[in-house]
Amino acid sequence: MSKTRVVIALGGNALQRNGEVTAEAQKSVAEKIGQTIAKLSEQYEIVIAHGNGPQVGNILIHEEIGNTKTAPAMPLETAVAMSQGQIGYWLSQAIDNAFARNRQGRKVVSIVTQVVVNRDDPAFRRPTKPIGEFYTAKQALKLAKTRGWEMREDSGRGYRRVVPSPKPIDIVERKEIMSLVQNGTIVIAVGGGGIPVTRSKVLKILRGVDAVIDKDLAAAKLAELIKADIFVSVTAVPNAYLNYGQPDQIALGMLTPAEVTAHIKAGHFGVGSMLPKIQAASSFASKKRIGIITSPENLELSLKRRAGTIVQG
Repeated sequence: MSKTRVVIALGGNALQRNGEVTAEAQKSVAEKIGQTIAKLSEQYEIVIAHGNGPQVGNILIHEEIGNTKTAPAMPLETAVAMSQGQIGYWLSQAIDNAFARNRQGRKVVSIVTQVVVNRDDPAFRRPTKPIGEFYTAKQALKLAKTRGWEMREDSGRGYRRVVPSPKPIDIVERKEIMSLVQNGTIVIAVGGGGIPVTRSKVLKILRGVDAVIDKDLAAAKLAELIKADIFVSVTAVPNAYLNYGQPDQIALGMLTPAEVTAHIKAGHFGVGSMLPKIQAASSFASKKRIGIITSPENLELSLKRRAGTIVQG
């Protein structure tokens, strides 16, 4: 009997607790995640996606601080690849260790993953995703002139670089990911939304582009391409909410894609927080599957549809 196939998208801050950013602190959190994934793998075929916001931000800061003519800073798309290797290493080692302790003969593989975007995506004309550190107005003006960066003021905290956030349309390594899953391997893929690349129409040449793909949309695209049964967005809160943060907030349980659309039109979900998660869950569920939003603590119960926000087409 085949297992239910699940794509689990871990939030960008999933490895950071109490603001701790050292490698050892994040590896410690990864160990707990590894134990959970090892346990769930007894019942499910699992693919893990993850965010990289804090980690790639730190990589970019390090690159900029050390930027010289002899050691130039790496571009954003390469920094995304670096973060995939970093986080993939932490997670795969944690899961491997959990298997070893439990004497489970399973394997886990982390794949540096390229995600195809459309060069004509409107996002390239309207960059909106802030990345990296904060700058003064004077520094921002200089960076705009010398680097060609688009800079915007961010919530009164200073100026930050903003980059495009195009929609994912394909995943370069999807066949390899599917083969590994079918062979019983846990796969870690599309980290940080994947490395954004374009593909030429004639020769199918791939080229990296400086952009950031939303990790939930990329994970949901992967779930669609590998024919997963369930897509789960794991975040800091146990549910999606109406009137979030207000005295009358309402936790959402079972929903249809049509109900999600109505709630989005009513403006209930934050653009930079819950909106992409609920959109990804609903889009996946519209193909007669299940999309879930839940917290790490409720992950196991949510997969049994006893917790979290469940979107079913």
